[in-house]
Amino acid sequence: MKTGTGGGVRRAGAGLVRALLLTALIASRGAAQAAPPSPPSVEPADSLQIFLMTFGPGREVWERFGHNAIWVHDPLHGTDEAYNYGLFDFHQHNFLLRFVRGQMWYWMAGFPASEYIQQYERNNRSVWVQQLELPADARARLQEFLEWNALPEHRFYHYDYYRDNCSTRVRDAIDRVVDGALERQTAHVAAGTSFRFHTQRLTANDPLVFTGLLAALGERVDLPISAWDEMFLPLEMRDWVRRITVPGPDGKPRPLVRSERTIFESTAPSPPAAPPDWVLRYLGLGLALGAAAWLLARYARGNPAARFGFLALVGGWGALAGFGGLLLAGLWGLTDHVMARCNENLLQLNPLALLLLPASRAVLRSGPRARRWASVGLVVAGLSLLGLLLKAFPGFRQVNGPIVALALPLQLGIAAALWRTSRTAEARTGPHD
Repeated sequence: MKTGTGGGVRRAGAGLVRALLLTALIASRGAAQAAPPSPPSVEPADSLQIFLMTFGPGREVWERFGHNAIWVHDPLHGTDEAYNYGLFDFHQHNFLLRFVRGQMWYWMAGFPASEYIQQYERNNRSVWVQQLELPADARARLQEFLEWNALPEHRFYHYDYYRDNCSTRVRDAIDRVVDGALERQTAHVAAGTSFRFHTQRLTANDPLVFTGLLAALGERVDLPISAWDEMFLPLEMRDWVRRITVPGPDGKPRPLVRSERTIFESTAPSPPAAPPDWVLRYLGLGLALGAAAWLLARYARGNPAARFGFLALVGGWGALAGFGGLLLAGLWGLTDHVMARCNENLLQLNPLALLLLPASRAVLRSGPRARRWASVGLVVAGLSLLGLLLKAFPGFRQVNGPIVALALPLQLGIAAALWRTSRTAEARTGPHD
C-alpha cells in the first residue's frame, strides 16, 4: 500500500506528453462523455471530475497490498492532481525505532496524475481508474479538503497497517463528502474474511515474510471483518465502491461509480484469491527436524560430527524460538502494535528456548546436573503442547496452525533427545543429587 520514500514521485515526462495522455484517458473512459472546455458561465465545481485510482501489487513487501489515490481533474484551472496518502521515508529520523514501536508517520501529497500513472506502468503495476458520480458541491468539497490535507501542517498521520492506512484515508475522504454513504452501506456487511486472511494470501509469494507475519500477529487479526474494514486494501475498496449508491439530482439512488477503465494491465501474476494451506509442509519440516535432533543426540557422544550437528540444531532453534519469543512479548507489551497483542504463539516461540543450547551442552558433558538441564526441554515442549491443547477451549481461536505444526514436533524431538541423553549418562555414571 506504500508507494516509496519521501522523495516522492519523480517529476518525469514532458508537458506535451502529459497533456496528450490525460486527453486520451478522459476521452476514452467507459460510457462517459469527454468534458468540453467549460464556458465562463459554468461554475468551477461543475467541471471537476473525481477519479478513484487503484494500483495493483508490486514486488516489494510494502507493495504487495496494492495502493490507491484520489485524482482530481480540474480543466477550469488546468490541473490534474493525484492525492496519495502512502508516503514514507526510510531515512526519516528514528525510522526503525518508530517502525518497531508501531509509531510510524506517513504523509499525503498531490502529484501530477500523468506522471503518477507512468511511475506505476514502469514498475509493471496495474492501474485502474473509476470516475465517481458526485454532486458538484461534493466534488468541490472533496477538492478543498484534499488541498487542505496536503498542507505541511495537516499532511502527517500516525499510520496503522489495518485501521488507518493509505487506503482507509482515501475511503474516509470520499465518505465525508457523500455524507457517510460508504460506511452506512458497508459497516454491517460481513466481508467473510479477516485481516490475517488477506495478509497471508498477499505474502504467499515470500515464505519467510509469510511465516514471520503469521507468528507476529495475534488473535485480533483473526476476527471477522466488515466490508468497511476490508477497504483497508485498495483492490477490495475498488470492488466495494461498485456496490455503493448515492442520491442523484432527482433524489433516487444511483451508482457511486459512473464509469471505470483499465489504464495498464500488469504482466505479473495476480495474488491468490485465498491463503495457501501449508500446514502439512510446516508439519513435515517440524517432524524432520525433531527426528534429526533425536538421531544426532544418539550418536553425539562418540561422533564429533553428530555432536556438532546436534548442538547446532538445538542451539539454532533455541536462538530462533527464544529471541522470537522475546520479540513477540515486546510487540505485545511494549509497542503500539495492537494487532500483535494476545499472541498464542508465545507458547510456541518461548524465551525459555534460549536455555536449550546450554542444556544440550550440559547433557552431553554428563555432569551432575544433566538431568535438571534436560528438564528445560520438557518445559519448552510442554508449553508448546499446551498451546495445542488450549485450542479445545473457547477464546483460543488464533489461526496459528502452521506455527504449531512446525514448533511442537521439533520441540518434542529435542526434549526426548535431551532426556534420553541425560538418562544414558546417569546409567553410566550413577545418579547424582
